[in-house]
Amino acid sequence: MEPLSESDIRASFVNCSKGEAKRLNIPAGLDSLPWVDLDFLGWRDPQAPDRAYLVAPRDGGPLGVTLRRPQNVRRTFTKTTVCSLCLTGHGGSGVSLLAAPRAGARGRQGNTVGAYVCADLACPLYLRGKKKPDLAARYEEQLSVEEKVARLTANLDAFLAKVIEAGDQG
Repeated sequence: MEPLSESDIRASFVNCSKGEAKRLNIPAGLDSLPWVDLDFLGWRDPQAPDRAYLVAPRDGGPLGVTLRRPQNVRRTFTKTTVCSLCLTGHGGSGVSLLAAPRAGARGRQGNTVGAYVCADLACPLYLRGKKKPDLAARYEEQLSVEEKVARLTANLDAFLAKVIEAGDQG
């Protein structure tokens, strides 16, 4: 992924108002992020733990979506959960249900799309072995890093398509 500026990130959001995009907390240290290892930029808002953001590169420029974690969700520390984007297994609360308001009128009506995603949104780093999940034993796939990245990209594309699709208003 190519490095993004704060203004690039703020302008990329499709499922919130320009005012909301202007007020959201951008991750600190954009210059020091491992951009070469990122297939998307994802972060949790340190001032609002139920909020997260994801910005993915696209041909027409970056595409950003706001995400929310439902409150009062019971978590178990004895089960393993799997991220729907990168398929990394995590113990306890390592995966969160994140809901994105749909873009446009559907989102303003309260329609959302959800996915179970690595709680820290570090999917690209897990795929490359730059970050390890908290599981004692990790399932080892026979896929190459490039194949894992292609799968992540396809899963992310499918999720983002649901966020931005127009659909029927009827």
